[in-house]
Amino acid sequence: MILDLWLDQPVWLMFTLLSGVFFALCLLLSVLSNLPWTRSGMRLLATGIVPPYIGVIAVLLSLLTGFVANDAWERQRQASRVVQAERSHALAVYDLSIASAPDMSGLRTSLLAYLDAVVKEEWPSMAADGASAPAVGQALGRLLQTAADPRTAAEAGEATYAALLEAVMQLRSARSERLALSAARSDESKWLTLLVLAILTLTSIALVHCERPFAQATTLALFSAAMVTTLSVIAMHERPFDGPLALSSEPIRLARVAMEAGTR
Repeated sequence: MILDLWLDQPVWLMFTLLSGVFFALCLLLSVLSNLPWTRSGMRLLATGIVPPYIGVIAVLLSLLTGFVANDAWERQRQASRVVQAERSHALAVYDLSIASAPDMSGLRTSLLAYLDAVVKEEWPSMAADGASAPAVGQALGRLLQTAADPRTAAEAGEATYAALLEAVMQLRSARSERLALSAARSDESKWLTLLVLAILTLTSIALVHCERPFAQATTLALFSAAMVTTLSVIAMHERPFDGPLALSSEPIRLARVAMEAGTR
């Protein structure tokens, strides 16, 4: 819930909110380390802790950060491949309809209607709540019904009929995969674990530098700046069809424009 609220914000606000969280943590640790009635307790806890101890938690944090980053980037790449595949299969359907002997203007009309619905209705719906658009499902059903017409096999031949039907089914499969990626929700547990490890790393830094307030403040600030930058950049890739780096419907739209120009 909190993660979704954070990911829904613009880039500058994502950085600002996360910076506020880390600033509050750093301030709390600095206050606990320097107030007269808490300073002795903090120094007692810090007694005997050597600087290399910071690396123990930091290694765990870096490993999990790498895993989360790879997961986000892979989802982004997969979504990009799916969009390009949908575009490619749509063009294949169009090319087959042009190359076949019988007139397939009806199929091309259904294909253009499907692409129109994807760009104008389904893409905004995916960006809003990750849902599909009923109009796109209906348009795809009409396209599949037209491509599966037995008269196509009789007039164009079995080979063309099979290739056309296969291209439409691949188009349907690409759309289903796109919708699955759009509907997938972010795993809050991995982000919560990242935050817990970051807090533990901040705490270990504060304890190691407990007797040197200026060094403590500097190291806390540097670590916080690095974590805010890293986590915010990863979060920008967390949702491939929503957010600041969301994939656009431009490849589908350009394919539709090229088809329309080819029919004139």
